[in-house]
Amino acid sequence: MNAITRFSFLLSIVFLFSNCNSFAQKKDNYATQIDSLIKVADPKFNGVILIAQNGKTKYEKAQGFANFETKKPLTINSQFEIMSNSKLIAAVLILLEVEKGKINLQDPVKKYLPKLSQKWADSVTVHQLLNHTHGIVDINKPLEFKPGTNFHYGNMSYSLLGQIVEHTTNKSYSEVVNALFKKLKMKHTFAYNLDKIQNLTTGYINNKNTYEAVKKSLITPENLGADGIISTVHDLAIWNDNFHKGKILKPESYQSIVKPSVLSQHNFFGKEKEGYGYSIRTIEKDTVKYLGHTGLGDGFSSVNLYFPESDVSLIVIENQMNEDSNLFYASERKIKDILLKSDLVHPKK
Repeated sequence: MNAITRFSFLLSIVFLFSNCNSFAQKKDNYATQIDSLIKVADPKFNGVILIAQNGKTKYEKAQGFANFETKKPLTINSQFEIMSNSKLIAAVLILLEVEKGKINLQDPVKKYLPKLSQKWADSVTVHQLLNHTHGIVDINKPLEFKPGTNFHYGNMSYSLLGQIVEHTTNKSYSEVVNALFKKLKMKHTFAYNLDKIQNLTTGYINNKNTYEAVKKSLITPENLGADGIISTVHDLAIWNDNFHKGKILKPESYQSIVKPSVLSQHNFFGKEKEGYGYSIRTIEKDTVKYLGHTGLGDGFSSVNLYFPESDVSLIVIENQMNEDSNLFYASERKIKDILLKSDLVHPKK
């Protein structure tokens, strides 16, 4: 092979590898894929997305309106009701009280809420409130099942847990949780308060891309522990960074929350039952392990996921929820799937 032929051969090899590398980068370009997805999503995507790794933003996007009537656009710092993603925060407050020796997870609810006159208050434990195995369907009705024998997700237990926090701290739930947010420097996060919602987006019910504003919130002072937190995607990334890295709780307390103690199924996470802890799921049957939860209500939809092996957070919040339950989290599922196929959440070996 002469010099010219050898040079041409080497050039073609370089070109081939360059094209392969370009293809691989294009295939793994989750940002471009997410951008393309939300531009054409049906139902329309109206919300904010954040992907962070090692405490640094890798991708962020705000699309749509904070208010459809005034056409005020969403921004990356728009505030949303995160609904059931509030429950994990309540669980952390309970475990902080456990660390102080003020709560025993195996004690009956009656010990901390002595005014409860229902018979089940003597048998349902704090642990069972936390992982939804309590059997309570209504405060004044008989239990649905014997405590600890089944799983039934709901808000009642976390409303009670919020009251337990108030009992053991001698403070309002808002005071306790807002003090934690201040400590963590989550400057745009707080317990729902009608006097402090200046940057809160309006929630909408979406019926075939026709939006009807939700006029009255389901949140009350009594159920703040269940669904009462207002936050932003960046603040929830701060939460993930602190919670999952041992900056809030001791290791054993953290494990009490994330270690599955029951199985449950949720369509966002798949058709099979997965491990469930204290209002957080551990998904191990997918391409990579991750933890997280969803929230829905008041015209809001939220997803907060954490991938421990790569230290990646995916947070998606919309100020719309579909009237058709089959379309709940429609875009969020697709965004999650894009990320699950990305090298970002698969540590290089």
